[in-house]
Amino acid sequence: HSPTSSKSATTRLRFSGAVRPKKARSDTMHITRAFLDGMNKAAPQEVQSVDVADLNIEFCRGCFACKYNGGHCVIDDDMRMILERMLASDLLLFSFSIYCYGMPAMLKNLIERTLPLSSMAMAEADGRYVHIGQRDYSHIRYLMICGCGFPNSRRNFEPAVRQFELMFPNNHTILTVPESPMLSAPEAAAVTVPRLERVKKAGRQFAETGEIDPALLAEITSPMIPEETYAGIVNGSV
Repeated sequence: HSPTSSKSATTRLRFSGAVRPKKARSDTMHITRAFLDGMNKAAPQEVQSVDVADLNIEFCRGCFACKYNGGHCVIDDDMRMILERMLASDLLLFSFSIYCYGMPAMLKNLIERTLPLSSMAMAEADGRYVHIGQRDYSHIRYLMICGCGFPNSRRNFEPAVRQFELMFPNNHTILTVPESPMLSAPEAAAVTVPRLERVKKAGRQFAETGEIDPALLAEITSPMIPEETYAGIVNGSV
């Protein structure tokens, strides 16, 4: 479907690394919900929400059988259903928080289990070699929404961002938001409410044009309050 389609299927993947995943209470989910609200203002969206922590997804065994047998994984678990849902979507939204500079383990495991989508054959593309696909996923766009608890984005989001860019070199959009725990604090509404309104605006732009204005994206990904003030609050010194 085009970005302005009145019926656009999306798959949202989200995960929290806590012992008991926070799911809807995740700091990052405030950002994701605002973005989807904005998309819905442009046109109604059909969203399929997938909580990776609730699925039975075994670890990839690295046997590569799927790359030789036409894309059939030898493991019989929920991943077979997830792969078909991914291919039936036109947007995959990966919503997660940063805990150790990269994609959380459960979500990374899901990504590794997408190996059946590609064959063992390789081809050069933009200066590097990639596996040739066994299924058609050229219609899919990719969106990463990621929050963290640090005061800024420097030397923090880079590993997750680069990983996402390498996994999905085409048709990707990335939102990284520092100081995201403030979004769960009612006393911070004076700065978080305006920020979430900007996120909604970005969602509407994305649904209408497939892009986000760079100036708006820069506002969204900047600290909400001065870095030193935020660090002092977290450290209990303010």
